[in-house]
Amino acid sequence: MKNLYKLLLKAYGSVGKWWPGTSEEIIVTAVLTQNTNWKNVERALENIYKNKTKENLLEYLYELPIGYLSELIKPAGFFNLKARRLKNLLSFLKEYDFELSKIKRLKNLREKLLKINGIGKETADSILLYALEIPVFVVDAYTKRLLKRMYNINLSDYDSVQNLFYENYPKNVKLFQELHGLIVEHSKAVCRKNPICSECKISDNCKKSI
Repeated sequence: MKNLYKLLLKAYGSVGKWWPGTSEEIIVTAVLTQNTNWKNVERALENIYKNKTKENLLEYLYELPIGYLSELIKPAGFFNLKARRLKNLLSFLKEYDFELSKIKRLKNLREKLLKINGIGKETADSILLYALEIPVFVVDAYTKRLLKRMYNINLSDYDSVQNLFYENYPKNVKLFQELHGLIVEHSKAVCRKNPICSECKISDNCKKSI
C-alpha cells in the first residue's frame, strides 16, 4: 500500500488540505458531519453564520442555549444529539479560552479529546489533522473498504488501520491531509458500496477483493 498515495494523486491530481474552512469551522463541522453528507453540514453552517453575533465562532456557539443551537444545526440531522456533543467539545475548549495554539500544545491531546462524550476517534483525528495540523491519519469506512479491495487487507479495528499508514508513510500533515482526501474522493467517485470498476482509474492495481 506504499503506492496508494502516488496512484490516487496521479488519478485525481492534488486536493491539498481537502477539508474546507478555518480551524474553528473545521472543529464544528467535524461534529456536524457525523452520519450525514457535506451539503447538510454546509446548510447548518450557513444557519450559524446568519445568526452569529460574536467574532469568535467557538465562543459564540459555546454561549448559545442548547435548544437554539439544535435549531441552527437542524439541517445536519441528529441535531439534538450533535448539539450536546458540540457543547461537550466546546466546554473542553473553553477551559483553554478557545486558544487553539495553546490547545495544540497540550500533552496527550488526543486522549483528552477522546474522553469527551460524543467525540470518537475519527472525529478527534479530523480535528487534530485538519484544524490543529497535527500529523495523525484519519481512518474512515472508505479507508477500510479501499484497503480490502485494493490490497486484500481486511482490518476493522481503527487503530490497526491507522498504524498501517504510520508504518508505510512518514508522519506529515500535508501528506496525511491529502491522502485522506484522495481516498474519500476516490471512494465517492467509483469505489462505492457497489463499485464502478469500469470507470476506476487505478483498477489495474486493485485486487478487486469485493
